[in-house]
Amino acid sequence: MKILLAFDKAIQGDREFFAWLLENGYPELAALSNAIRANTKAINWLMNNGYLHYAAFDAASVDDDNAMNWLKKHNHQFLVVLAEASRGEEQAIAWLNSKNLVIFTQIASHINEFSNGQTFDHHKMPF
Repeated sequence: MKILLAFDKAIQGDREFFAWLLENGYPELAALSNAIRANTKAINWLMNNGYLHYAAFDAASVDDDNAMNWLKKHNHQFLVVLAEASRGEEQAIAWLNSKNLVIFTQIASHINEFSNGQTFDHHKMPF
């Protein structure tokens, strides 16, 4: 739970929690938090270091249907649900809540808040 809370704070832009993820063996979550915040270097790092599913999740969580289809094709069902919740899809949010996965509902909400504040499309990835 501590790791997920740190990830959520890093998504919100808290650099101390980003650093904690890096220093405690979770560079992929640190990179994903930065990718969600539109950092192209972080997206490239994910793609080049075996975390293509996280790069696809980042794109799918905003509006990239090709990335969403890639996640489905490669059986990343939980990331599909989380991406749908991040897009604000009520059915996915309800599913997370029904499974008592409130931290993931919170993460999805913060991703949605951040992506809705963007004025340009930076999540076009080749999926």
